[in-house]
Amino acid sequence: MSSALTDLFPHPIVQAPMAGGVSVPQLAAAVAEAGGLGFLAAGYKTADGMYQEIKQLRGLTGRPFGVNLFMPQPEYADAAAVDVYAHQLAGEAAWYETELGDPDSGRDDGYDAKLAVLLDNPVPVVSFHFGVPGGEVLESLRRAGTFTLVTATTPDEALAVQRAGADAVIVQGVEAGGHQGTHRDNPETDGAGIGLLSLVAQVRETVSLPIVAAGGIMRGSQIAAALAAGASAAQLGTAFLATQESGANAVHKQALTNPLFVRTELTRAFSGRPARGLVNRFMREHGPYAPAAYPEIHHLTSPLRKKAAASGDPQGMALWAGQGHRMARELPAGQLVEVLAAELAAASTALSAFRQGGAGR
Repeated sequence: MSSALTDLFPHPIVQAPMAGGVSVPQLAAAVAEAGGLGFLAAGYKTADGMYQEIKQLRGLTGRPFGVNLFMPQPEYADAAAVDVYAHQLAGEAAWYETELGDPDSGRDDGYDAKLAVLLDNPVPVVSFHFGVPGGEVLESLRRAGTFTLVTATTPDEALAVQRAGADAVIVQGVEAGGHQGTHRDNPETDGAGIGLLSLVAQVRETVSLPIVAAGGIMRGSQIAAALAAGASAAQLGTAFLATQESGANAVHKQALTNPLFVRTELTRAFSGRPARGLVNRFMREHGPYAPAAYPEIHHLTSPLRKKAAASGDPQGMALWAGQGHRMARELPAGQLVEVLAAELAAASTALSAFRQGGAGR
């Protein structure tokens, strides 16, 4: 990876920006202090809320960190389909004794206001999810001294990221927990995602950008595999979700290793966009019928998810998690970075010894 980014943090370990209150300043600071790259998630926050978290994080660490933005979404949702889904969720609203949310609560996630804050008060790294920002946006951030990354889930998307002028691409495999960062939400491609190692190798042959690999990574040996496939760093989400500094609900953290939740699936049930989470009652009952309508469905189900969390009911929560969730470790975030770095070093040493042995035969 270009020195512009690698010089920012000693270990090739990036803490994924997990929206919804998980990636709090305390988590990002702990990761940064341990030598990784900590991230704040601006998604679902106001511009001022994002700014206040940046200020708080800067008070906790002097090390570099990143901020993630959601791209505004095009208006192509079928309003009738959203209405039908709202009718199907009426029983959930009655069960949790709450009203459904307003699906028309906004599509751009305050993107312009957040971007203005980040240009007036530059941070070391900014990443983008759900699409590619315009070249002028990326150039403005570059002039402000900010390194830019954009998520891609296919080689073609990675090529679009390179053409736009981003500094690096986050290559997200289908194993990843939370929302898939596809540039266009196409229901016809649901479930057709590419596994991380194959995707990294394909993207490596498609673009010249540095690659940050994301998707199901829970161990240092997996980071080593991603680096061997062509990545320069690895981004981990679920692994940090279980840490002590994570802002995730305690029920969510416990569910990661709870034998009751044995697998994950991609679903539109909670947000209207494909996202990987632990299979629970809500996903089983509503996933097959949820329309492609983000962020309308996100707004619609928000009160349900909040009430389920408040009542400690994991069956009604969006339990985002990657395929490696059973390998989660309840450690302080800084210690997890140190453990991952040690595992990476051991795996790299073993690989080097294997190669040398092969060359001597």
